Amino acid sequence: MQSAARFPLQLPVEFHSPSGDHPGQTRNISANGVLFQTDTEIPVGSAVEFSICMPATVLGTTAGVMVNCRGRAVRCFQENQAYWVGVVIDEYGLERVGTSPTRKQ
Repeated sequence: MQSAARFPLQLPVEFHSPSGDHPGQTRNISANGVLFQTDTEIPVGSAVEFSICMPATVLGTTAGVMVNCRGRAVRCFQENQAYWVGVVIDEYGLERVGTSPTRKQ
């Protein structure tokens, strides 16, 4: 059961897992987690760190925000040639372009 509203945002994402650094693309984002598509299988339970640049046009602000997250994979399934990875966010930090990060737990 999902406890937060999901927003269908397709944004590039860079993530780090025990198997290395990988690119991907978000499919939806909520306050609690993210679903992204990638070409790499991420085992459920794996620690995942990722960064998503939220463009100013999406936020309705004058500057974009980098969201740096730490979490864990809670699901992973393959569809066609891609993997879909659901990650719950345990910790995140927000960083305006050109400023110091602010961390939230």
